[in-house]
Amino acid sequence: MVEEASLAVGIVEDDRGTREGLAALIGGTPDFRCVGTYGSVEDAMKRMADAVPDVLLLDIHLPGLTGSEGVRLLREKYPTTQVLMLTVFADEERVFESLCNGACGYLLKKTPPARLLEALVEAHRGGSPMSPEIARKVVVALQATRHLKRPDQTLTPHEARIVKMLADGDSYQEVGDRLGITVNTVRNHIRRIYEKLHVHTKSEAVSKALRTRLIP
Repeated sequence: MVEEASLAVGIVEDDRGTREGLAALIGGTPDFRCVGTYGSVEDAMKRMADAVPDVLLLDIHLPGLTGSEGVRLLREKYPTTQVLMLTVFADEERVFESLCNGACGYLLKKTPPARLLEALVEAHRGGSPMSPEIARKVVVALQATRHLKRPDQTLTPHEARIVKMLADGDSYQEVGDRLGITVNTVRNHIRRIYEKLHVHTKSEAVSKALRTRLIP
């Protein structure tokens, strides 16, 4: 399948059976090699430098940092590695969060082994492999943005800057330090942002601000 040297693949998956099954599939297929398996994003961040993979299979639901959050950190530390997400359910919010954070594709865990191997090659060659169910959700969501109503009130430049910092992964403390305000003041701003956007979580606020083009 791979014309050059064998394709190096890493796996981040907390379920031992799934992790070992994927490693056996990849390691037992010509032109592929499994160069590392990890039970969490934190583990991968520490140990992946020993053998940096060409493509990393990253589970969404992990202990500690979730895959959708961890993909940004992993891409920053290992920019040459393509990250391909794995999930059981096509959760629309997690799909967009992961893609915005740098994932190149998204597969359901029920993906047949042959298709999974094809997706690894596709990701390595610059493609964006997705399971049909997930691709459909992405298309529908993008089409829906044409009809999205903007929030009742536009964010102030200060509020938009705060949301942009959250989108970039800054913590409340980091936002406060950069703006020269207290964490409590940051929380007050975020509460107001939630009210304006009609959302209840940070990821919902970031997703809606991006989709309604309130932030770049």
